[in-house]
Amino acid sequence: MGFPGTGKIWMNGAMVDWNDAKIHVASHIVHYGSGVFEGARCYDTVKGPACFRLDAHIRRLIDSARIYRMEPPYDAQALTDAVNDVIRANNFRACYIRPLIYRGYDSLGVNPLPCPIDVAIMVWEWGAYFTKEAIEEGLDVKISTWARNAPNTTPAMAKSVANYANAQLIKMEALADGYAEGIALDTQGNLSEGSGQNIFVVRDNIIYTPPIGNSVLWGITRDSVITLAKELGFEVREQTLPRETLYIADEVFFCGTAVEVTPIRSVDRVTVGRGRRGPITEALQQRFFEIVKGTYPDNHGWLQPVGSPTPAGASKGR
Repeated sequence: MGFPGTGKIWMNGAMVDWNDAKIHVASHIVHYGSGVFEGARCYDTVKGPACFRLDAHIRRLIDSARIYRMEPPYDAQALTDAVNDVIRANNFRACYIRPLIYRGYDSLGVNPLPCPIDVAIMVWEWGAYFTKEAIEEGLDVKISTWARNAPNTTPAMAKSVANYANAQLIKMEALADGYAEGIALDTQGNLSEGSGQNIFVVRDNIIYTPPIGNSVLWGITRDSVITLAKELGFEVREQTLPRETLYIADEVFFCGTAVEVTPIRSVDRVTVGRGRRGPITEALQQRFFEIVKGTYPDNHGWLQPVGSPTPAGASKGR
């Protein structure tokens, strides 16, 4: 994933040139990871650019900030307007969206409260996270030696910058060992999630996924997949799963904003099912992509058109 080096970034209410979007090295986030963020997508649909479940992403962003006692100076509507503004400013029809709320420059004690709360929104063009072959044939993954954080250490429900130090370790270990991704267990040895993806397991036409209590991010694509699976007539169970469930599954797949819906063909060199994308994964992929491209009715209002600019004089702050 490369960055364009050009275009505009929204920072604290103003559009800034890409190369001028800078923070001080003494900003609290640099030293203590005091920030929360989101990853969302704008798709080029048959009716024009539309963000997928942006309302849910903005809500989770604000929820994450609340958990870390950060009150952003912009409300949900102002942040939504800002996302649309920066997409239009960059003339994108499809892009990845990265809003960030973080503690800036004031002091460098562990206590973050004296530091200002800043907000930035980046967008960039980004296609599929994995190759077309991986989306069709599946990924080779491993169980990571790194566990997800235990309850009452750092909150898994918050999409915080700090949590992704753990995610980096999982990802780097997997790549170093020749795998595309890693799957983390929780501290009790049960399935949790990938480095940045929720996970689903299929056995005997029943779809399973770990519950939120297993150090799992409350994924928006996860919620979408559960909804679509039920609409397609599949039974979905959220329950604690031991690691060996992966070895005897008929199908396993990841989901997330970046990976969308991506099958897994082997875990720890043990072949999953027939060793390629299974029929349930394929059905969910097909329905998901039909919706985000606008070729299937959006019965849930998930696609939110980028639309026209906010009227002059409208409030942008809380």
